[in-house]
Amino acid sequence: MKAATTLVAAACLAGAGHAAPDLDALRQQVEQTERAFARSMAERKLEDFARHLSEQTVFYHGRQALRGKEAVLAVWKAYYEGAQAPFSWEPDQVDVLADGTLAHSSGPVRDPAGKRVSRFNSVWRQEAPGVWRIVFDKGQPITDAERQLP
Repeated sequence: MKAATTLVAAACLAGAGHAAPDLDALRQQVEQTERAFARSMAERKLEDFARHLSEQTVFYHGRQALRGKEAVLAVWKAYYEGAQAPFSWEPDQVDVLADGTLAHSSGPVRDPAGKRVSRFNSVWRQEAPGVWRIVFDKGQPITDAERQLP
């Protein structure tokens, strides 16, 4: 009985040192990371784009899944050629799991004239404290009504 009591007490103490993550702070981290990720396109810096990709990342490109950082870079490098970015994006929704390990960001994708053309959805994983990398990314079509939004 004493051993069982000791195990229960040890289990309680082990969990006592872990504070719940500050979800607002984590949401801010992910939003700032997403904005830096988008800035890589605006500033035409493929190396900055690459830093935001997990080695295990999966990007959906039409009906094809690009698996792994190198596969994504092989396709996305074309978007970084030329002086003008072919599109831009920004987050308008960010949420983080209660344990602080994964996050989802979403927002409009715009053409060079600023018109909404689609919506992105990204899943981020915290790979080290304060270091978020994209593990899944997929665009989705939008309605005609959504295209009219500012």
